[in-house]
Amino acid sequence: MKKFITRLLICSALAGSFASCNSFFDTEYNEGIDVDNGLTSVDNLKYALNGTYYQLFAFYFAGNYSLTIGDMAGDMAYLNGSANHWMTINHYSITPDDPYLSGIWQYGYKVVDNASRIIKAGKELEATTPDADKAALKQYMAEAYGLRGYAMLYMTNIFGKQIKVNGTTDNSDAIGVVIVDEPVKAFEDVSRSTVGQCYKAILDDFSNALNCYKESKTEGRGTNQYLSVAAIEGLLARTYLYQEDFSNAEKYASNALQHSGKKVVAYTIDDYKKLYTSGDSNSESIFRLAIDVNNNWSANACGNVWTTYGGLPSQRMRSLIADTDCRGSLYLPTIKKGSYTQLQHGGKFWFGGGNASYATNYVVNAPEMELIIAESKLRAAQPDLNGAKEALLTVAKRNSKITSTNDLGNTKEEVFVFLKNERARELFQEGFRFYDLRRWGEKADVYANVEDQVSYKYTNFDIAQFCFPVPSDEINAGFGIKQTPDWNKYLPK
Repeated sequence: MKKFITRLLICSALAGSFASCNSFFDTEYNEGIDVDNGLTSVDNLKYALNGTYYQLFAFYFAGNYSLTIGDMAGDMAYLNGSANHWMTINHYSITPDDPYLSGIWQYGYKVVDNASRIIKAGKELEATTPDADKAALKQYMAEAYGLRGYAMLYMTNIFGKQIKVNGTTDNSDAIGVVIVDEPVKAFEDVSRSTVGQCYKAILDDFSNALNCYKESKTEGRGTNQYLSVAAIEGLLARTYLYQEDFSNAEKYASNALQHSGKKVVAYTIDDYKKLYTSGDSNSESIFRLAIDVNNNWSANACGNVWTTYGGLPSQRMRSLIADTDCRGSLYLPTIKKGSYTQLQHGGKFWFGGGNASYATNYVVNAPEMELIIAESKLRAAQPDLNGAKEALLTVAKRNSKITSTNDLGNTKEEVFVFLKNERARELFQEGFRFYDLRRWGEKADVYANVEDQVSYKYTNFDIAQFCFPVPSDEINAGFGIKQTPDWNKYLPK
């Protein structure tokens, strides 16, 4: 972390602008805010906060790598071999020098460090800020807490084990990542905390975000490009689900739906395709990235991963989608390219049939909240089978043959099997599968290696035991961070 956090630049990018920075290791740049000395006003906090969103949206992090890895490390993604992108992750030929892991670590800690500086400066400004500006100050602090919590959740889950596994295993004492409460000083040694300590820090950040929003008497900036109250509640629901705290998971998922006013609405091919025709077209989304025609990652965009770079739904994924399921309109159409059999049109990065590079990532969405509610009701200490089925039906009826809760199974076990498959169908390309397989304790099949049939190179993989290694550059920097012991012992064989 010392390599990537010390003296970072926060860019004074306007919201949604990706063209404001070039050096990430300077503290002064053109109209940029000096993160060591420049966070002296509420306006400067806003500029710094927008720069922190830039780090979050970067293709090294939420703009591609930290989301895509969740699909590529699972069983629902297939690479057709037409490019070398994502092969190391999808094929589990992983080393500590992997560039995807390096990008996630580096930019995750850019978000964490920059957010920490904003939070610290915000606390220092509270006593002197005029009453007229205090609502804005608290709102910006809320977003900074949310950004830090989001980055920490992803890095903890990637570089540490899943905190809970199928009600039987608690990995709270396993090694996690580095918690940053205060900006890290130059040459200061740091160390990794446990997964349990990381989750406590994540929950504290999200709770502090909601408290700051309460004090600001606002619920956000009025656009889903920023972390609103509802988006924070959605992230809390996700975090509590991973902790198997099903009561709080259901509570915050319900709150996210209520406060956002979002719900699952697309049940026909035309309506489903309309969700993915432009940056703001997804009426089911609570939080999205500010990627569009004018501001995008071009060759490094997620849309290229799922088109020209050969990313496809695996045959197992395809087998889960019925002909009567409107989601197949995005996942199933493919095209020929030379000797490689198939490319798809982008799936959720379809962008209206145009350039998939311009499509955005929808990060917190109403369907996920309904599925969290369903799973929470199903797996609660006192299961609510009917309630679980009602929430599940909201998403499952994207398949027009699913018309009532009777189509979802009769027992808890049957409904849980359906729910697992429904999360695969609904959340594909949103980066959840790796974590789902681990937290359910599934013996996974990975590296889909035959395009026209359900075939995997590695089978019966105890994926819950696996976590990714910390990048070598970070270990070799010599500021106290140690590699995960025996991480490669748990690679699939």
